[in-house]
This record gives sequence, C-alpha cells and structure tokens, in this order.
Amino acid sequence: MHPVFDAVLRLHPGDEVGRMLRSPGLKTGGRCYAFTSGDDMIVKLPAARVAELVAAGVGLPCSPRPGRPMREWVRLPAQDCLAHVLDARAFVAVTPPR
Repeated sequence: MHPVFDAVLRLHPGDEVGRMLRSPGLKTGGRCYAFTSGDDMIVKLPAARVAELVAAGVGLPCSPRPGRPMREWVRLPAQDCLAHVLDARAFVAVTPPR
C-alpha cells in the first residue's frame, strides 16, 4: 500500500481501501477521493482548485480518456501529496453524491 494511504488511514481509520479505474485508492462513505496511477496520486478536489493546481504547474489534468479530462480530478506527484489527499477527503465528505 502507498505510504500516503497508510498516513491517511491512521488519521481516518474508518476509511477503506478500494479501487478506482482499476487502481488502488481510498474511500470514505463508499466514495473514492484518491487513487494511485504509476508514480502519481490522483485526488478529487473542487474544479476551481484543480484548475489552480494545473495552472500553477503543480498538477496535471486527469484524463483517463485522451482529450476528456475529469474536471474534479488532478494528477499530482505522489511524494509530498498528503495535504492534497486530506483536502480531497474533506471535499468528498461534504459534497453530496451525484
């Protein structure tokens, strides 16, 4: 398991490990908020925050299908992304499901 996942699960032991796009991820309340892809971490954040991170060069759009980025998901380098994963968890925890 990814070290960031371990850190998050120590803080939120009720969360679970699951799958998103065939990759290991974290869920709270049955909803995924972070998953890994290669050496990157993909996290769910508000669309405006995703745009900020991409514009700042911190992250890349998450585009599992070329040319169709997922507007609330951003791809970040997996090292030093704990704060973003915790932000993603908080976002998913208060956002009603669609």
